[in-house]
Amino acid sequence: MTKIQKNFRQPPGPRASYNLGINSETLIALQTLQKQYGDMVCITKPNGKLAYFINDAFEIRRMLTRRHSKYFKGPGFERVKMLLGNGIIVSDGETWRRSRRMIQPAFSRQNIHQLINRMIECSNRRVEHWKKLSTNNEVCNITAETSDFALELILISIFSDEYKTRILKEEKNPFSFLSQDSKRDLSVVLKARKLRDLLLSIIEDRRQKKTSTEFDFLSMYLQAEDKDGNKFSNSELLDEIMTLIVAGFETSANTLNWAWYLIAKHPKIEEKLVLEAQGIFTNKKKLTADSINEMHYAQQVLEETLRLYPPVWLFTRKSHQLDELDNFDILPNTDIYLSPFILHRNENHWPEPEVFNPDRFSLRVNSTKNNAYYPFSLGPRRCIGEYFSFLEMKIHLGLLLPRFKMQLINKTAPMLDLGINLRANNDILMRPKER
Repeated sequence: MTKIQKNFRQPPGPRASYNLGINSETLIALQTLQKQYGDMVCITKPNGKLAYFINDAFEIRRMLTRRHSKYFKGPGFERVKMLLGNGIIVSDGETWRRSRRMIQPAFSRQNIHQLINRMIECSNRRVEHWKKLSTNNEVCNITAETSDFALELILISIFSDEYKTRILKEEKNPFSFLSQDSKRDLSVVLKARKLRDLLLSIIEDRRQKKTSTEFDFLSMYLQAEDKDGNKFSNSELLDEIMTLIVAGFETSANTLNWAWYLIAKHPKIEEKLVLEAQGIFTNKKKLTADSINEMHYAQQVLEETLRLYPPVWLFTRKSHQLDELDNFDILPNTDIYLSPFILHRNENHWPEPEVFNPDRFSLRVNSTKNNAYYPFSLGPRRCIGEYFSFLEMKIHLGLLLPRFKMQLINKTAPMLDLGINLRANNDILMRPKER
C-alpha cells in the first residue's frame, strides 16, 4: 500500500457492501445512504472496489467542469457502447475530443435554426393525427406519440429526403423499435446492428455525390474535419450517426411525455401556456427562432419538467487520476455516482421539491439558474443537442396545446422505469378534445 493510500481521506459510508447498477434498487440505496451519511458517501462494492456517491452541487459542478479530464465514463456504459459503438456519448480521451470538435459546428444555433421548418412539419402531422383521434373520440397514447414525433424529426433532420426514399422504402420505419422498446437489451442491440448496412449505403451514396443540396446533420458530419484536415471514417460516422439517432430522440420524447402529463394535471399552468402559444403561433407572420424563443413560460415548464424527470437519472464516472473533493480524496479507479434525480429533489436547494412549479425558473424569481441543476450534464460533456431539443419541444407544445385539451385517463402517477433513460413505467394515455 502506498503512502497516499494509507493516508487518503474518504467520506463516511456504510460497512455493508452495495451492488450498484442502473435500476430502482440503486436509486433507493443512494437515497437512503444520502439521508444517513450526507452528500458525500463512500460505498464498498461486493468485489471490494470503492465507489463514491456525490450529491454536493458545488463538487458535482467542479468535477464535471474544471476537473472533467480526470474522469472517464463509468460503470453502466457497457450496454450503451454495444448499441452506439464509440460515439461521443461513450468515447473518452482524445477520441472524444476529436469527435466533439468536429461535430460541434453542426449544432450552432444558426444551423439548428435551418431545421425549424422540419420541426413545424413534424408537429403539424401530429395535429392532423390528433384531430382524427378527437373526432372519433379515441384514446391518444401520449408516450407513443411523443416518441414517434421525436424519432421522425431526428431522422428527417439527419437524412432529409432519404428518410422517405431509403429509410421508409418498405413503408415501415426500421428504426421504430427504438421508440417501442425501452429495455436497451441485447435484442435491441442486435436490431440496431442490422441497420448499419442501410446507414452505410446512405453514407457511401452521399460521399459519391460530393455535395448535397440538402441541409441536414449527415451533410454537416460528412464535411466535418479535425485539426489535421481528416474527415470521419465510415466506421466513425456510423457510430456518430447512431448516437445522434438514439440520443437525439430519447431526451425530447421522454421530456415531452412527462410534460404533457404534468400540464394535464395543472390547469392553471396549461392556461398560461396556451395563452403564450396563441400569441406567437396564431400570428400571421412566419415563425422564426426569435419568436419561438419568446416562449419564456414554455421554457420554464420544460425546465421544471426536466428538474423532476431528468432524462439521465444517474451519471457515472471513473477516476483515472488522483483527485480531491472538499476534504476527501479520490484514488484512481474509483467509481463515481451522480444523480440529477436525487439532487433535483433536494429540499435544501428546491423548496417543496415534489411540487411542479415552473415559476422556479422565472427570471423574476432568480436571475441565475440554481446550481443544483444539471439535466443535460455540465461542462465539456454537456449534451450537444440541448438547444435543438428545447426548440423542437417548444414548437411541438406551441402548435398542439392551443388546438387540443388533453384529458388524463388514468390520474394515478406513473411509476418510474429506471433504465439508462428515465421513462414512465406504463404508457400515459389521454383523450384529446379540440378547443
